[in-house]
Amino acid sequence: MKKLLIFAALLPLAVSAQEEKKELKATLCEQVNFPATIAAGNYSGITWLGGNEYAVVCDKARSDGFFIFHINIDPDTGVISHAYSNEFRSSEYANRDMEGITFFPRDTTIFISGEADNRIREYRLDTGKRTGRELRIPDSLQVSAPNYGFESLTYNAKQHHFWTVSESTLPIDGKPSTLKEKRENVLRLLCFDDNLGMVGMYSYLMDAPEVTLSSGDGYCFGVSDLCALDDGRLLVMERELFVPTLRVGAWVNNKIYVVDPTKKMTTPFIEKKLLIEFKTKFTGLKNTFANYEGMCLGPKLNDGRQTLVLICDSQNQLKKLKDWMTTIIIE
Repeated sequence: MKKLLIFAALLPLAVSAQEEKKELKATLCEQVNFPATIAAGNYSGITWLGGNEYAVVCDKARSDGFFIFHINIDPDTGVISHAYSNEFRSSEYANRDMEGITFFPRDTTIFISGEADNRIREYRLDTGKRTGRELRIPDSLQVSAPNYGFESLTYNAKQHHFWTVSESTLPIDGKPSTLKEKRENVLRLLCFDDNLGMVGMYSYLMDAPEVTLSSGDGYCFGVSDLCALDDGRLLVMERELFVPTLRVGAWVNNKIYVVDPTKKMTTPFIEKKLLIEFKTKFTGLKNTFANYEGMCLGPKLNDGRQTLVLICDSQNQLKKLKDWMTTIIIE
């Protein structure tokens, strides 16, 4: 495995590296779905536009573009009370396996990452048309294993930073973990400024896989999304999905870690701290199975706590799966 370069010194810190930040705590709310008002889809990314409006990408949408969702969150409990979508804004280009999405409020535009081309392009929010701009990802980082490209994307307006990461290990750093060859994935957290140029890169080490079997009907293991916080910290969602041959007993395990790129690094990999871990399952009698691929900050509750909104990819409700959504309350 090649040694990762760490460009921490190139990152313009908005917060003192010596400042002690409050330890975060998280509470998972109940899963909900709204089949009458949210069409079956492959929803893979979400970003908050303000109020109850969100932009959502579907990796198998009819074309390159995004949906507008309306998601109502109870201001006291943080539980999603209703959601609906009736609009798709198309770029009129072919679908490119859209996975990550984020709002860029300065220019009122949307950025979307695609795994098919491993490019992060900009779109007009009002029409869905491409602007012609994109994040300037170095050529050496644009090649990834099949279906393991730039799945994650987030932007924070207070920090003026975009963040992305490949879902799994880039070829220049080794091989990705698989059912037959299990390993800790080595990733690179990439940071970009408002001028769309890369200003930081941090090496990130995933946990070892939980799965013990060496074969099955489906398996995914990698980082499915990121979420940038106002204080400079970053939430990283590690997702492991396993479907056995007979499907019954399938599960998805999610771990959301907190990392702080504003802190001085003392080890090759950026330090991470577990915020919350939860598992969804398909047992035959009970089906909570949800492959959460998108997350973003939502509104704050009446008591000041922060909501984190998650959306899953049901593979178009394959095998009667549901388009689950949930919230996590952060304080």
